[in-house]
Amino acid sequence: MERKTVNLLNFPIDTFSKDEAFNYAKTLLDSAKSSHIVTINPEIIETAKNNPHLERILKEAELVVADGIGIKIGLLIKGKKTDRIAGIDFAKKLIEESAKTGIPIALVGAKQEVLEKTVENLTSQYPDLNIIYTHNGYFDNNEEIIDEIKEKSPKLLLAAMGAPKQEEFIYMAKSILPSTLMIGIGGSFDVWAGNVKRAPKILQKLGLEWLYRTIKQPERFKRIFPTLPKFICSIIEEQYLKKGV
Repeated sequence: MERKTVNLLNFPIDTFSKDEAFNYAKTLLDSAKSSHIVTINPEIIETAKNNPHLERILKEAELVVADGIGIKIGLLIKGKKTDRIAGIDFAKKLIEESAKTGIPIALVGAKQEVLEKTVENLTSQYPDLNIIYTHNGYFDNNEEIIDEIKEKSPKLLLAAMGAPKQEEFIYMAKSILPSTLMIGIGGSFDVWAGNVKRAPKILQKLGLEWLYRTIKQPERFKRIFPTLPKFICSIIEEQYLKKGV
């Protein structure tokens, strides 16, 4: 299966449907090489525009799915309709697949108590889940942690440390681990641990989960605004003004 990408501000975004993206991820899971899935949003792109290392990481990722609603809007401006693929849902599908096939998993991120509760809840939900390594997200010795992971040989690694820390960790791990599919999933462990509630299903379907989270966590407002409007305006400028429209 070949990737189908559209560039947003010079960053390639995969335009797979949810099913296509999952099937492509399964081919990466079966690959003999390590791979990186990025669940991208406007904040990550805006950060990468001023961070050459992060820019390189995003452009070299094996799969970049449209997580944020701003990415979906940006693609629409570019004339491409695509599914919004929430990282937490995508990771859960990978967990379900791993439980069915016995694929070994590593979990890295969050506070220790959150991580432990996440493991407890996931193994309760999926009794056949094969979690072979865990570590909280509070460490500076990336290479040491990656060496520990390498000894365990997981096929799937979920990193929940927030962007860009998780992307940088995965990028380093990709050059060391022989055959692991890795995905950064932000605050998903807090949700799976039961500490944070997701938006109602109707808001998720409407792409308004970000608004729900901002209402629940007002401190997020400064992070999202003016990033989201700035991002959309940049795409409009790229798409129309530079063409003289």
